[in-house]
Amino acid sequence: MRKFLFLTMIALFSAGSMMAQKSALRDAKRSLGRDDLNEARTLIKQASTHEETATDPETWKVMGDIGNKAFDNERTKAMLGQNTNDKVMYDGLLESYMPYIKADSLAELPDDRGRVRNRVRKDIAGILRANHPFYINGGVYYNEQGDYKKATDFFEIYWDIPSLPMFADQSDAFVIDSTYQTIKYYAIITAIQAEDHHRALALIERAANEPFIENTAYKESDLYELMASEYHNLGDSVKYVEALHQGAEKFPTSNYFVTNLVNVYIRQGDTEGALEYLDQAIVNEPSNACDLNSVKGALIAETGDYKAAEAEYLKALAQDPNCERALENLARNFIIQAQNLKEETTLLSNRQQQVENDKITVELYKESLPLLEKLDQVLKGREASESEINSALMLLRNVYYNLSVLGVDKSAELKEIESRLDLNNGSTQ
Repeated sequence: MRKFLFLTMIALFSAGSMMAQKSALRDAKRSLGRDDLNEARTLIKQASTHEETATDPETWKVMGDIGNKAFDNERTKAMLGQNTNDKVMYDGLLESYMPYIKADSLAELPDDRGRVRNRVRKDIAGILRANHPFYINGGVYYNEQGDYKKATDFFEIYWDIPSLPMFADQSDAFVIDSTYQTIKYYAIITAIQAEDHHRALALIERAANEPFIENTAYKESDLYELMASEYHNLGDSVKYVEALHQGAEKFPTSNYFVTNLVNVYIRQGDTEGALEYLDQAIVNEPSNACDLNSVKGALIAETGDYKAAEAEYLKALAQDPNCERALENLARNFIIQAQNLKEETTLLSNRQQQVENDKITVELYKESLPLLEKLDQVLKGREASESEINSALMLLRNVYYNLSVLGVDKSAELKEIESRLDLNNGSTQ
């Protein structure tokens, strides 16, 4: 008898608890109807955390309705020309979304007979379709407030809604146009501004795997540039290089990828790899011979092929006679050859060969002079920094000094350069 009484009490308690939660759900609806949103939120929160009503789609539908009501109230004021509380409006809009999604997903679960009776979908789908464009406004609002994470939430929801299961059989429910594509970009950019690099990368990957619609905000290649940049920000050098390769393969005419790959290969000491992508960059942007051919020349010079390096510098100068990088690098090209030959000559015992080598050395130094003198004039002409000018003057000083040692009198020029450099008379090879 006592056991029976105990079980009966448990059953009564459970039924009473369930009734209490069902009552909380009904009361939340009533409060919502009276526009008492604070009370409605309190009551629906109770229902959402109790096991008896937490899995009821209606609980979450009501929770979404509360947020939607807050949004609708402020939007109605705006339509009537009254003052609105934008924060309340957009927070309500955001508040409605996840509960609606949960209500729909719960309603899609089959009952004990295996039947699916989704009684909330039609209403929720209508609300989300009507509210869809306002998620852009919410994102813009929070972006202006500097809350980039919340701005991303809004933009991402706008991105998500058309692909929700509830719209799978409604191909004409949304217009997927350039605006839609642009909002994807806004979601990515605000995630980057929020310094949430992992989220930004996930959004970039998603956008890259979806059809791209031409728009005025950004190009498809920008997605891959952002991807590489984010991996770089995270310090993931492997993924960074992978992204560059992916971008270079997909967008071979974009110099962002090839020039960054050139820099990667240069840092890694892979001259062959760097030259391969430099050639691609030169094809992509032949008007930038000053930079690209000069870099190629410098890489080739490191292999000891000074003639081939000279050819690249001359290509740069043919396009831009004032190309500072080419002027300096070609001058150095001659100076290095002269210095190498000087060192070889000191090891010779054959006097005739020494004389011949000295003549060639002098000619190499002389080849560098007009280049360095022009570089000096170009730097002064653009009012370059003192350090830039002094760097060129030090090269000139080196050449004047070595020519003087080799019997070509450049003492006057050497004295002038040392005066400009504010140096005491001395000698530095």
